[in-house]
Parts: sequence; C-alpha cells; structure tokens
Amino acid sequence: MATTAYEHDADGCKFIPATQRPDGTWRKPRRIKDGYVPQEEVPLYESKGKQFKARQNTGLPVGLPPEVAAQAQKKKNNPGVIQPIPGMLINVDKKKKKKKSGADEAAEKLAKCEITEPNFSTPSPSTPTNSATDPVKRLKNLRKKLREIETLEEKIKSGLLKTPDKDQKEKMSKKNDIIKEIELLEKNSE
Repeated sequence: MATTAYEHDADGCKFIPATQRPDGTWRKPRRIKDGYVPQEEVPLYESKGKQFKARQNTGLPVGLPPEVAAQAQKKKNNPGVIQPIPGMLINVDKKKKKKKSGADEAAEKLAKCEITEPNFSTPSPSTPTNSATDPVKRLKNLRKKLREIETLEEKIKSGLLKTPDKDQKEKMSKKNDIIKEIELLEKNSE
C-alpha cells in the first residue's frame, strides 16, 4: 500500500485529508498523532538471538583478524579458485551437468517401455470359471444374472429403456450362454 500524503492543519497537527471511495462516498479526514508510524512502514521484529546469529554467521572462525577476514571474503567471491594451502592457487573449473527437463526424462523412460498385446482367453460356457466355487452358489448367481437380463428386456419392450448401453447389450448377448450353464449345473446337481 502506498504511503498517504499527510497535510498540516492550522494548529500544525498532521492529518490525512478526506478521500472518495470507489462507490462515491467520502471518508472523513483523520488526525494523526505525533510519532505514529503506519503499519506498512513498521520494520519487522527480529529477536536478539536472530540478530546475533546473523552477525556471527560469516562462515569464518571467531577471532580472525579483519585483514585475513577481508582476504577470505574476496576468495569466497571467486568460486573457481581453490586455495588449500596459503599462497598456493589451484584453478578448478567445475563442469556443470545439464539438467534434464521433466519432458526429456519422461521421453527417455517411455523409450525404454515396451507395449505388448494381452492375450485374453474366454472361458467356455460349459466349464465353470472357478472350479473351487460351490455349484449351488454358482447356480444362484447365474439365475440372478438371468433375472437381470430378463428385466432389461422387459424395460426395452415396454419403452422405459429406449437405447441400451454397450454394457447392457453385452449382458443381453450372454443370455444363451447363461441358460446353457444353468442347465448344465442343474444336470450335474441331480
């Protein structure tokens, strides 16, 4: 927020003049007491410990003479120069690795991937899909599916369901297979 301009009245007191709001109404002029500092201009509080740490955190040993500290600061500004022994200069240029962008990494991973077509085998209606399933349960499930198919067909005939979904059409196409499997299970259970 921008600092507002203060004006002085006849008594020499500061005040903020009246201003107009966006809706057309007017704000009253506000008197400002001596020593007032606007909220935006108040400096952020910093604890004593934080101030002390900031002064101490130069990266140099405590008690280092100012001349040596100044030389060390100059050397810090030259990152390519390493001086393991005083007086000995070694210039090392570090090779910067190019960072790969996310798109490049994704492209490399995709290049390594292989896509294979899955082999789906449809079970024959004469053999139960799960031999461990109890035949009574299987028969009950098949009859339930048959009832659902018949209710779907009734809805289509009555006009309640005008256009069946892909799944509904698929379900109705399996009606004959389900009937055969029910007959097979009934023969085996007798």
